[in-house]
Amino acid sequence: MGLKVVHTLFMPGAMSTYEQLLADLQVEVVKTMCRNEDEIIAAACDADGVLAVGGRIIPDYQFSRRVIENLAKCRIIACLGIGYDTVDVGTATEYGICVTNVPDYCLDEVSDHAMMLMLACARKLYRILPAVKSGKWIASEEGMQLLQPLHRLRGQTLGLIGFGSIARTLVLKARAFGLRVIAFDPNVPHTMFKVFGVEAVELERLLKEADFISVHAALTPENKKMIGLEQFKKMKPTAYLINTARGELIDEQALYTALSQGLIAGAGIDVMSVEPPSPDNPLFQLDNILITGHSAHYSEESQVELWRHPWEEIARVLRGELPQALVNPQVREKFLARWAK
Repeated sequence: MGLKVVHTLFMPGAMSTYEQLLADLQVEVVKTMCRNEDEIIAAACDADGVLAVGGRIIPDYQFSRRVIENLAKCRIIACLGIGYDTVDVGTATEYGICVTNVPDYCLDEVSDHAMMLMLACARKLYRILPAVKSGKWIASEEGMQLLQPLHRLRGQTLGLIGFGSIARTLVLKARAFGLRVIAFDPNVPHTMFKVFGVEAVELERLLKEADFISVHAALTPENKKMIGLEQFKKMKPTAYLINTARGELIDEQALYTALSQGLIAGAGIDVMSVEPPSPDNPLFQLDNILITGHSAHYSEESQVELWRHPWEEIARVLRGELPQALVNPQVREKFLARWAK
């Protein structure tokens, strides 16, 4: 019997040119749109490999314990993107299933986007652009009042929440603008901070010292809504929050309170807890927030990387090899015992 790979969230326009990587294996590739657990089980119960979406873009799309227990032949769940919060990694490991991501996906794109949001906030584009479009010239007495106070970027402090690959890529770009960089990430060895010349601090200190706080943490059940009203109250009233990671890391109701009551100066966010958000989301009514619609990841180059790497990982696993970007390296023993030829 031949091998089968199921693309569980195939959308029109999705790149599929890398199926040729599986050609010598005689693999049947099934493209389907699964929106919930039942549909994933129905489509992939006899699949040898699964192409999954790691970020939670559909609320009921997840590889839960129930789903994984029904993937009787599955050797690999290859996630598109850096995130893998749709997958119960512990259960996958228990069943000898490799979980992979694309760890070097869109590092430049997202770090560029975070830097762009910081610059836009620092120069108060959220006030300048609407004013100019409405006929108010900024280089006038009335126009300049919209910008005050506005401070030089050089010498200010950037606080990074999460110090993974994107945050580390951002460090060099932030330094070019003269920013001091501090970071909080209890899961990263101190030697990594030293390599990049970044001071590791506790979250409370970061909140108090940073002029810009850029969120780059992976979403877990433990850190959901990690930035809430208590955290906003500790920030400077002149500080800005930047989020290009996961919307659910921020308590959006608390963010609205912080922005509308002046607890912080403004925010630049690319991701929201529900996407797409409702048109009546109160954040859209504020004039001190920039919302960029989950576009930080995109470039023509990043899309090629996004689609090529998961297919390469699937091909490796179906040949009996271990993948290169294992999210669950502790699966090795069980994987080899169950699947190695």
